[in-house]
Amino acid sequence: MHESLVDKVVIVTGSANGIGKAIAERFAGCGAKVAINDVDDESVAAVVAAINDSGGQAMPAVADVSDSSAVQVMVDAVMAEHGRVDVLVNNAGIISPMLHFFEADEAWWRRIIDVNLTGHFLCSHPIARIMAKQGGGAIINMSSGGATQAHRSFTAYDATKGGIEALTRAMALDLGPYGIRVNALMPGSIDSTGLTDEELVYRGENIPLGKVGRSYDMTGAAIFLASDDASYITGDIIKVDGGMTAQQRSATVDIKPPSEFPNVEDL
Repeated sequence: MHESLVDKVVIVTGSANGIGKAIAERFAGCGAKVAINDVDDESVAAVVAAINDSGGQAMPAVADVSDSSAVQVMVDAVMAEHGRVDVLVNNAGIISPMLHFFEADEAWWRRIIDVNLTGHFLCSHPIARIMAKQGGGAIINMSSGGATQAHRSFTAYDATKGGIEALTRAMALDLGPYGIRVNALMPGSIDSTGLTDEELVYRGENIPLGKVGRSYDMTGAAIFLASDDASYITGDIIKVDGGMTAQQRSATVDIKPPSEFPNVEDL
């Protein structure tokens, strides 16, 4: 347990499942007061109940992070309940539908940009103001290996992740004088949805540690970045990828091979 996180107020976006849920549960286990954000009321309520039933402290914070009005309602609710926000984990993001560049359209592009990249800004903007008035805080953004090494058929997603890393650095410079640290996590191949045994072997065999990560594997780095142990770290991107991006050979991360790309005749 990190004593510096006891009674801290933490908002984790996209925390009804997967990596966000694991991070929220880990913060609650460290004694933090956690706001569970997602777009589905029932899923949020289930996570809140599970944390509270296990002795933690959690509250619902339902909102679409791409909607500035909904984000403000969420922030107001957390402030009404706790009066402060110490940590923001910008985890909410979408991948699907996975489309080749030729299959994509403007609506697809804008939706992924709005949720993944603009959502980071819309949540950070009001919360950073709160943190500045408090004298500081920590913001943790969620990047991906796609920020620097592309996936096939993930054009918009990878663009958002590159933007998030640039946003992280820019926010760190602007917010540092106010005592706000801004960093990002870069997950590797993480099983956040329940891969089959065959998929786990296929995706894990080329990773230096020999396996796909679990959602829980992301939590230690998140706790560290939010804690006083990271008090002199800002503007950084921490990889949690089992060594995947350190090697010359490529891990098996592309889901859509060129054999499934559109035919020129169909364009």
